[in-house]
Amino acid sequence: MGNGKKLMKRLLRSVRQKSANADPQGQDPNPPTELSANLDENVRMIQSIYEDCSDVIFHDFFIGGQTRAVLVYIEGLTHIEEVDRHVLAPLQQHFALEPELPNIRKAIAVSSIKELKSTTDIVEQLSGGNPILFVEGEKQGLSVGLPMWEKRAIEEPSAESVLRGPREGFIESLRSNTALLRRKIKSPNLKIKAMNIGVYSGTKIAVAYIEGIAAPALVEEMMSRLRRIDIDGVLESVYIEELIEDNPTSPFPQLLSTERPDVASAYLLEGHVVVLVDGTPSVLVAPVTFISLLQSPEDYYERYVVGTAIRWLRYLFFGISLLGPSFYVAVITYHQEMIPTPLLLTMAKSREQVPFPALVEALLMESMFEALREAGARLPKQIGTAVSIVGALVIGQAAIAAGIVSAPMVMVVAITGIASFMAPRFTVGIAIRLLRFPMMLLAGFLGFLGLILGIIVILNHLLSLRSFGVPYMSPLAPFKSRDLRDVLARAPRWMLNTRPHLTGKWNPYRQAPGQRPGPAKGDEGG
Repeated sequence: MGNGKKLMKRLLRSVRQKSANADPQGQDPNPPTELSANLDENVRMIQSIYEDCSDVIFHDFFIGGQTRAVLVYIEGLTHIEEVDRHVLAPLQQHFALEPELPNIRKAIAVSSIKELKSTTDIVEQLSGGNPILFVEGEKQGLSVGLPMWEKRAIEEPSAESVLRGPREGFIESLRSNTALLRRKIKSPNLKIKAMNIGVYSGTKIAVAYIEGIAAPALVEEMMSRLRRIDIDGVLESVYIEELIEDNPTSPFPQLLSTERPDVASAYLLEGHVVVLVDGTPSVLVAPVTFISLLQSPEDYYERYVVGTAIRWLRYLFFGISLLGPSFYVAVITYHQEMIPTPLLLTMAKSREQVPFPALVEALLMESMFEALREAGARLPKQIGTAVSIVGALVIGQAAIAAGIVSAPMVMVVAITGIASFMAPRFTVGIAIRLLRFPMMLLAGFLGFLGLILGIIVILNHLLSLRSFGVPYMSPLAPFKSRDLRDVLARAPRWMLNTRPHLTGKWNPYRQAPGQRPGPAKGDEGG
């Protein structure tokens, strides 16, 4: 086995070397080259980079009818009407204009203008939708900030339904998303650091945090993990998530994904770091704990009594979604003495025509339920919901009539499916759906012993997880009694004076104490 692994590593190394020799620019498709004072040479250099790119336009014209210039832009990414109005028209009409960069910059009625000296900077600006102006005799190109991106309107996120609270969601535009955060947090202490990741995609990434609240070590750790990413392209935030999380083999998410600006802002105010990726509405929050994945934003938008009751209900059904079928299989197979006699006789009567043991019943029905759920998610919205509901009813009733499964099993699977929908985060919900199957196998083979063994293994795994150094089960392990007021219950707003210990210890206090409301003094009388 050891020799086989060494041989495989040697083969992979040789393949990488051959690939590097065959394509020496594989890691850098556009090596930086300095511009020259010769306009034709600069244009040929850009044309060679964008060879066979029909959407890259080279517009040749004269400044003031005297000095030759070339404007380069990518069709569809640049606002052509604004270019004609604020760039081409002023430069072509000013006949007395001296063709020097300071004078040209004054003539262009655009506030965002940058001087570029290398092809790497030019490619970056062109890909961002900014046209580049080259002038004869100048060693610099001018980037004019006139991008035009097609983007959808800001609307309620479909993946996170809103009962009460802001109904605006992130979109695919990075700058629109950072502006949504600025609208929530207007302090200049909200810092947003930008970088590009992806050799070919050059995807813009923004790291947001509040200076003075977020720990500097956490910010530096996030930036360090992002800088070491070397990949061809980033098309969605999950690319980043899988490359920076602590334990990539765990089924549990170690970063929180959200499309709601209010959720991201709330985590920023607790000392977390938010990662925004251009081209996707899903932003990442780090670090994250298991308890925070079970909390919903609506917990804080309702009165604390209602929020606490809903949170307890969510915890209860979260346990049912993991252990419901397994508990039923273990009781029916090994521990019938736990069932009251009248109920046991009824269940035995419903199962007398079923040819399969309870474990096979559970696996069959759970697999069918998951297939229906995936089919409903992949079908168009108009028919997806109807197909999943009607399919579940028809298949369940037909399976009972055919004697393939029993009625109690169908009911258990249905209750478990409803319970799994109560998970406020899809990522943690799907992790529980995956763990449900090995838990059923353990219960089917070992009864309650297997059930307890599976719970111990899951708890041991959760206790060993870290999210950017923060224990995943915090504040339960390590135990922090101060933070329990926002775990077992949703404490009143006037009691939430401090931030979570492990993320907000850099600046622990978020509001002044002693703000419990009550009647004003002197109002006790009539």
